[in-house]
Amino acid sequence: MTTIPTNVSYEGLGEEVVGREREVELLLAALQSGAHVVLEGPPGTGKSTLLRAVANRQHVPFIFVEGNAELTPGRLVGHFDPAQVLAQGYTPEIFVDGPLIEAMRSGGLLYIEELNRVPEETLNVLLTSMSEGEVHVPRLGAVRAAEGFCFVAAMNPYDSVGTARISGAIYDRTCRIAMGYQTPEAEGRISELRAPDVPREWRLKVIELIRSSREHADIRVGSSVRGVIDMIKVADALARTRGVDVSDWHLGLDAATVALSGRIRLHESTTRTPEEVVRELYEAVFGREPREDDDSSGEA
Repeated sequence: MTTIPTNVSYEGLGEEVVGREREVELLLAALQSGAHVVLEGPPGTGKSTLLRAVANRQHVPFIFVEGNAELTPGRLVGHFDPAQVLAQGYTPEIFVDGPLIEAMRSGGLLYIEELNRVPEETLNVLLTSMSEGEVHVPRLGAVRAAEGFCFVAAMNPYDSVGTARISGAIYDRTCRIAMGYQTPEAEGRISELRAPDVPREWRLKVIELIRSSREHADIRVGSSVRGVIDMIKVADALARTRGVDVSDWHLGLDAATVALSGRIRLHESTTRTPEEVVRELYEAVFGREPREDDDSSGEA
C-alpha cells in the first residue's frame, strides 16, 4: 500500500514537469502499486524534478540522498550518538536516524540520486528494506517500514567514471522507467519558463544547437535542456553588458562556448577540443562568422 492518492493526474503537477505526461503516469502507477522504482536517463532529463513534484504536491515525506562512494551503510541507516552512549548506553532514544530509517519510519519516499555510484555493501542494506520492508540495526533491533514507504533511485546509464554495474538483485526488486530527452516543443516551453525572454527564432536555433550536440560523431554525451537555459541566460547578460542584440553572432558563440564546452563529453578517441566542437555545432546552426563588411546579425 502507498500514501499517494490514486486520483493524481499530470495536470495536478502544473508546469513543473513539462512534457512528461507519460512518465508521470507510469511513476504514479508504480508508486500506487507499492513498487520501488529506478528512473534511468541522461543528466538534465528531469528525473529529480519529476519525483520532487509528485512528492511535494501530494505531501509525501521526501528524503533525498546523494549517491556516491562515501554513502556507507552507517550513513544510510543511522547511528547512536557517541556522547549519549557514554551517558545512557545504547538506548533507542539516542539513535540518530539516517535517511533510510527516516523514510521507513515516516512512510516516506527515499530518493537516491546516482545509484550506480553507491558501494555494493550499502546497496545490500537497501535490498533488505525493499524485499522485507524491514532493516535490522545492531543494538537497536528491527525497524519495520510504515505504510507508504517507497524507494526511488535515479541513474545515468551513460556515465562510466566512478560508477559500478548495478546488480540484477536491484533490478529484480524495482520497476524501471527510462527517461530520454524531451521533445523540441517541450524544451522550448521549459526555456520559456526558466530563461529570459529572447526573440523566438533565435531561441529555436539555440534549441536546435543543443539538440545537435546529442548526435555529433565526436560527442559521447550531449547537452540537456539545461544547456539551452544557460546559453540564453549568458547571452542575455552579455547583450546587456556589450550593448548589442542577443542575436549577435560573436555574442552567441561566446554564450554557446560557456554553456556547452563543459557539458559535452567527447569520445576519448577524438583529438579535438570541446571548444572546437562547439564552434562547429554553432556554425552549422547560426552560419559561419560574418565578414567585417557584412552587417547581418549572423542569421543562417
